[in-house]
Amino acid sequence: MGHLATIIPVIRQRHLPVSRDQAILLMAAFNEFMLGLDTYLAHVLNNTILLREWIPILFGAVSGILLLAAGLIAIKNRTLASWIATFVFVSSIIVGVLGAYFHFVRGTLPTAPAGSRVTLQLLIWAPPILAPFAFAGVGVVGLSAAWREEPMNSGIVRMPFAAIQLPYSKTRGYFFLVSFGILAALISSVLDHTRTGFENPWLWLPLAAGVFATVVSAGIGGVKGKLSRGDIWTYTGAMVLLILVGMLGTWFHVQANLVGTSTIVAERFLRGAPFLSPLLYANMGLIGLLVLLPAEEDR
Repeated sequence: MGHLATIIPVIRQRHLPVSRDQAILLMAAFNEFMLGLDTYLAHVLNNTILLREWIPILFGAVSGILLLAAGLIAIKNRTLASWIATFVFVSSIIVGVLGAYFHFVRGTLPTAPAGSRVTLQLLIWAPPILAPFAFAGVGVVGLSAAWREEPMNSGIVRMPFAAIQLPYSKTRGYFFLVSFGILAALISSVLDHTRTGFENPWLWLPLAAGVFATVVSAGIGGVKGKLSRGDIWTYTGAMVLLILVGMLGTWFHVQANLVGTSTIVAERFLRGAPFLSPLLYANMGLIGLLVLLPAEEDR
């Protein structure tokens, strides 16, 4: 019944409407939509969106629609749905890597003297280097959900065109992916907050929460045997902490963008503290909780 039943035994007597993989695929579709919107809000600042900048914007919307369509198709034809999902998620990885490359180039000085072309200071103030990798992260997690593991906990993942043997079970793989996702969100948060010099003591909260959740999820993934009730509770607490910190961060960012006490100026929300960025913590926390759901093969 999955790890969720370890801390909520009543789940064993209930039939959940979706499996772990199905829930993660739905979350991936939602993430693609939101990434397209977030990219649009970030790139609209210069009032002129370049042709290549439309790629992630349009891709986010189109990929989200394709993934929802694949979910419906899976009811009748799982193989076709897997092919569609595979195409979308591989494309998402490519879009993310290309976006990170473009952001990296914007943060360099190609004509500067050797040793000064790429500096930490430049990367801090450049377009967020890790932000486009969110597309790649969704792609990797989505591929993991789209491909079946047969038999369960064997580490044998069956793709539409082949089967591969992982060095660990799919469930452990999810824990590792969650850890990497949280680490990316943590580094992105640190780079953003470094611009302020961490003068606000509240900025240390996402740092501490991110480090804690990264270590916990990686540690859970590293356990080869059966996880104890305490392990699952610790992991669940770390994911809930991420969600709360993400929501609190969004509130702080919104407050920082308000004029006076309550006046909303759209320009400040576009150029000020990115109000959607802290939700990346909440997003990773939610994905982490979905990993605890029963796998499809359990049912």
